[in-house]
Amino acid sequence: MRPVGYVRARSVEEAAAAHAGHPGARYLAGGTNLVDLMKLGVESPGTLVDVSRLPLDTVEPLPGGGLRIGATVRNSDLAAHPLVRASYPVLSQALLAGASGQLRNIATTGGNLLQRTRCPYFQDPAKPCNKREPGTGCGAREGGHRDHAVLGHSPSCIATHPSDMAVALAALGATVELHGADGARTVPVGQFHRLPGDHPERDTVIGPGELITAVVLPEAPAGLPSAYRKARDRASYAFALASVAAVLEVADGVVRQVGIAFGGLAHRPWRAERAEAALLGAAPTGENIARAVDAELDRAEPLRDNAFKVPLARNLARRVLTGLAGPAARP
Repeated sequence: MRPVGYVRARSVEEAAAAHAGHPGARYLAGGTNLVDLMKLGVESPGTLVDVSRLPLDTVEPLPGGGLRIGATVRNSDLAAHPLVRASYPVLSQALLAGASGQLRNIATTGGNLLQRTRCPYFQDPAKPCNKREPGTGCGAREGGHRDHAVLGHSPSCIATHPSDMAVALAALGATVELHGADGARTVPVGQFHRLPGDHPERDTVIGPGELITAVVLPEAPAGLPSAYRKARDRASYAFALASVAAVLEVADGVVRQVGIAFGGLAHRPWRAERAEAALLGAAPTGENIARAVDAELDRAEPLRDNAFKVPLARNLARRVLTGLAGPAARP
C-alpha cells in the first residue's frame, strides 16, 4: 500500500492553495479516471485534494445568453438538463455516447476534460511511453496503433484524447474557466488541450495548481441544428475510432454559423477550422460539404494500421453536415 495524503477543500481558493502546497498533488472529484490510473501505477500522487464538495455543481443561464456549467456537474445531469437538450443537443448526445450510465452518474465536467488517453502503452508501466515517462520512447508508433492519431501527432506520441464531451464543446466554441494562485483566467476549449510535440506528458495548457471551475457555452437559440456521431468497435462502452460534432445554421440558402470538431483522430479534440472556413457563407450543398471536409482531412498523416480512420471520419462528417443542412444539401 502506498500512503496518500488527503485534503478536503472548502473553497476554490483553499483547493488551489492546498494543491500548490503539496508538490505532485492531484485534484479528486468523481475519480473515474484518476483512481483507475492510481490502481495501474500510472499515477502516484502524494496528496489528493478533494474538490467534490465545492459549490461548482450547478448549470446557470447567463444574463447575456449562454450557460455556465460548474466543474463538478455530473455528466448524467448535464446530458439531461432541459437547457442543454433544447439549445445544445450536440453536447447531450456526446455525453450520452460516452462510458456507461453508472460512470456518467459519477464523472464530472472538469474531470471529463482532464481524462487521460486510453493508449495501452500509456496505461502499462512496463511499456515505453513518452507521455507517462518522458524520454522512454513511443511504443505505439512501431507497435499496435490501430486506434491512434492521424492528425497532429509527433514522433514522441501518437495517442488520442478519449473525451466525447470535449469534442462537442470544441464545436460549440465553449471556454474553460480556471482558478489558480494568480487568480482566474479563461481558455477556449479548442486551445485547452495540447498537441504532443516534444512534450506529450503535458495534456493541457492548465498551469500548476490551477483548478477548472466551470465551462461556459456561448448563446445558442433553441433549435439550433447540431449533432454528434461516433464510430466505435461496438455499440456501447467503447471509445471513438472517429467522431464528429457539428453545429450548422443555414439562413437564406447559405451557412451563417458553423462549428465542426473531430474526436478519436488526434491528441486533442480537433477543431476543423479549414472545413469551417470553407463552409461559412457558402451554400451547404453536398458538393461544398464534401470539399470542406476534404480540405480538413487532407492534413491527415495516417500510420501503418490506422489509415481507415480518414475515410471513416470523412463519411461521418459528410453525413452529419448534410443531415443538419437538410433540404439545402440536396442537388
